[in-house]
Amino acid sequence: MSFSSDVKRELALIECAEREKKLSELYGMLLFAGKFNSREIILKTENSNTAERFSSLLSELFNPILEKQSDLNPDSDKKNRYKLSVMLSDDCKRIYECFGHTSKDINLRINRANLDDESLYAPFLRGVFLSCGSVTDPAKGYHLELAVRRKVLAENLIHLIGEIEVLGVSPKLINRNGGYVVYLKGNDRICDFLGYIGAGNSVMKIIETSAYKDMMNKLVRKQNSELANIRKLSDASAKQILAINKINDRIGLDALPDELRYLAELRLCNPEMSLKELGESLTPKISRSGVNHRIERIFKIAEEL
Repeated sequence: MSFSSDVKRELALIECAEREKKLSELYGMLLFAGKFNSREIILKTENSNTAERFSSLLSELFNPILEKQSDLNPDSDKKNRYKLSVMLSDDCKRIYECFGHTSKDINLRINRANLDDESLYAPFLRGVFLSCGSVTDPAKGYHLELAVRRKVLAENLIHLIGEIEVLGVSPKLINRNGGYVVYLKGNDRICDFLGYIGAGNSVMKIIETSAYKDMMNKLVRKQNSELANIRKLSDASAKQILAINKINDRIGLDALPDELRYLAELRLCNPEMSLKELGESLTPKISRSGVNHRIERIFKIAEEL
């Protein structure tokens, strides 16, 4: 199952006792379903939990004659595996008008009379997400979408979400394939939205995945830094050994002053040592800058040869 499916499963299993909240959630599902008018009510979805939630709420609140069709073939390329249709036009009209809509409506809009209390916003948005929402697996990115058929409806939705102070988010809108997509980006915004509509477990999954990704990114950066330092040390050591071998071949290391000879012999035996480690291995010990100064003297002698 995808992460979106997990989120919808969690949302669809939320228990709700208040009739007004059930109506609000169903309204969100109906308004953003495949078809919602006085003649047709159809919800198409690829999510079984969404289909079951829609059927349950619709039957409990309106008891219409409902036809359920499903394609359970796992090899099918059909995106919408479930189709739920209200069979009788009288039932469609009754449900449509119950939410304050009429056949005279030019554009389908969110009827705010159905959301006259802020406590109804969360179940309404839960229904919207169940009907047309999706969210990226947090292991791959942070992107939440609500696919909407009509621009007016999409703009209504953006305005409603923007009004919710506890969320403090402002969704964006894009046109895609003749429809519209209301979307949120970013870990915090998506967590706030999903938490608001009731997907607390999914929020914890995002937070845990985000923390793991941050830890792994820090580890990779540390490893890259260490590798870069190792390469830098290896290059510097190789350059020093070339200079020392040149001196040894031309005049012999015994020709060097004692403090340079000791350092040259130590470097030849320990090519992996840093300048600091070389200094601590000498007797008496000297600082890293002291070692670097002696290395520069060795380079100068090699260049003169």
